Amino acid sequence: MVKHEDVRAEAKKLLESGKVKYIIAYELGADGWKANPVFIKKPEDVDKIIWGPTCFHNLIRFVVDEKRRKVQQKNPDTRPVGVMVKGCDSRAIVILLQEKFIERKDVHIIGVSCEKTGVIDERKLANKLKGRKAKNVEFGPDENFVVTTEEGTVDLPASEIMADRCLECIAHVPVITDVLFGEKTKRTVPHPFGSVEKIETLSSEDRWKFWSEQLEKCVRCYACRSVCPMCYCDECVADTITFAVSPDTTAEEKAQKIKWLDKSPVISENIFYHMVRAIHLAGRCIDCGECERACPVNIPLRMLNKKLEKEAKLLFGYDVGFDSEKPALISCFRDEDPEDFIR
Repeated sequence: MVKHEDVRAEAKKLLESGKVKYIIAYELGADGWKANPVFIKKPEDVDKIIWGPTCFHNLIRFVVDEKRRKVQQKNPDTRPVGVMVKGCDSRAIVILLQEKFIERKDVHIIGVSCEKTGVIDERKLANKLKGRKAKNVEFGPDENFVVTTEEGTVDLPASEIMADRCLECIAHVPVITDVLFGEKTKRTVPHPFGSVEKIETLSSEDRWKFWSEQLEKCVRCYACRSVCPMCYCDECVADTITFAVSPDTTAEEKAQKIKWLDKSPVISENIFYHMVRAIHLAGRCIDCGECERACPVNIPLRMLNKKLEKEAKLLFGYDVGFDSEKPALISCFRDEDPEDFIR
């Protein structure tokens, strides 16, 4: 099991030696039981670092932000950034390496193994506690979580309150690290795409009805995009582009500033936004589930991306985010591809 003191000792060593610029990790939040992202810049602050079932944030989003800041700086600090990663998070780093957005020297990866469980789903926990408020959640000795409330402590099976992404996770041990804490345990996942199997049995009309009802709820806050480590485009197709048009504005300039969709959250625009985003994540989504967790209206966004992950696996034998030396799905092909789609 991962020990806090071991991770803290490693962080302190990295900061004291000046090997990293700072470390992105987890600390206890203001509510006293959930983890929040934290930036550790001083060795004396490493005692803030924790690891537990509430460390559900994907910290790689902050690595993307660091790269953007570095590009804008005249004389940037070229030291790597230290970052704590779970298995799913490490797959995001692999994608960024594949796409040449970052270089391996840009990050010092502190891996933590999820071992026999994973992180919790806040909504599942709230439903399970039925009004009782959690004060602490810890990993149990087996496949369970130890939850403390004002009324006492209770052991809950991991399968009942664990995030769906963890139930289907095929990378509970980070796939790329500089140092790893925890055991490299093997865990069987009988249904890695179980979350999409039910909707796949529906007719196309029923599927369309389901998604129309779900996406109609979207308020276009773009929380899903903001939290996603794969959404790093400087200019997004979803943003309304406005610029001054003069008699001297060329047709090429107008074409480059095309307006794809309106910001108004109407069903047609919402469907276009989410479908385009899902396609852009095909072969890139590493199933961290952050888009769905961040959604304020509980749209099952993970299901869209999981379906495309399944298609990549079934059609091309492609597992996303496991080998940084392997070409990205959209940049490779097979000689035996029948190319039926162009006939």
